[in-house]
Amino acid sequence: MKKVLVTGGAGFIGGNFVQYMLNKYNDYKIICVDALTYAGNMETLEPVMSNQNFKFIKADISDREAIFKIFEAEQPNIVVNFAAESHVDRSIDNPGLFLQTNIIGTGVLLDASRKYGVERYHQVSTDEVYGDLPLDRTDLFFTEDTPIHTSSPYSASKASADLLVLSYYRTFKLPVTISRCSNNYGPYHFPEKLIPLMIANALNDKPLPVYGKGENVRDWLYVEDHCTAIDLVIHKGRIGEVYNIGGHNERTNLEVVKTILKELNKPESLIKYVTDRPGHDMRYAIDPTKIKTELDWEPTTLFDEGIKKTIKWYLENRNWWENIISGEYKNYYEKMYRDR
Repeated sequence: MKKVLVTGGAGFIGGNFVQYMLNKYNDYKIICVDALTYAGNMETLEPVMSNQNFKFIKADISDREAIFKIFEAEQPNIVVNFAAESHVDRSIDNPGLFLQTNIIGTGVLLDASRKYGVERYHQVSTDEVYGDLPLDRTDLFFTEDTPIHTSSPYSASKASADLLVLSYYRTFKLPVTISRCSNNYGPYHFPEKLIPLMIANALNDKPLPVYGKGENVRDWLYVEDHCTAIDLVIHKGRIGEVYNIGGHNERTNLEVVKTILKELNKPESLIKYVTDRPGHDMRYAIDPTKIKTELDWEPTTLFDEGIKKTIKWYLENRNWWENIISGEYKNYYEKMYRDR
């Protein structure tokens, strides 16, 4: 039985990936490692907790002793690192936490992967390492050769981790791959991010805070499409390579918000424009030609379809996100938006 160690598996994308892998491979054991910080949620893993091929271990990836003990006991064949602090606003508020988890934690995982001889170490990264693109140049896209040009402590920490991963390939011949994805959306998305925040607020008839004029453009990738791409990369991707994973679904933030309001039959008067965040990137857009050419992957979910599926999931799983909002997140929300 092949063993896949998934870090950050109680988070949004990691949790979806755990469920995807267990549904697809009945001869794989998935070992999920998560520190269960504010964005980690055991309820995300509830559908697989009774699966005999699943094991959960609470641990911080920057805890060297704990991680090495896990590798010693489990002897994973593949490591997929989703574990990361990922919210830009939080990185502006507390950069040090992002450096600890995203850089030091990645280093610990790489060292453990070297010592215990994993077949593949895969780093889940972000298109934010490339910086941004101008709104008036719709012909420009991020490729794997686009220079790194970070805008926030979050993206800088992820770019640093990517460089560390590639250095372990060159120096130690560790079999690594990296994927850089555009903005994900779908089930189990933590309610501080744009789409779930807007859905939750609209359902509760609360103001929908939109940064600046809402002109910022993002390329939206349905989370299940992302999972299929990572599955292909860890099994068929070339060692030492970076693969961009994009959704071909560019929308301004304002367009996204208005789409959600329309689907929920809520008035646009709920939109509240707030002071923009420092260093806010204007446009992200990925060219996924490489992964299409080499691995025959392309997204199958158009945004108009995916947003309907996402809204339906939030309507049918209110307990999941209401439990989050009633806790620590509520204090965070008040702190971030009260004075804007």
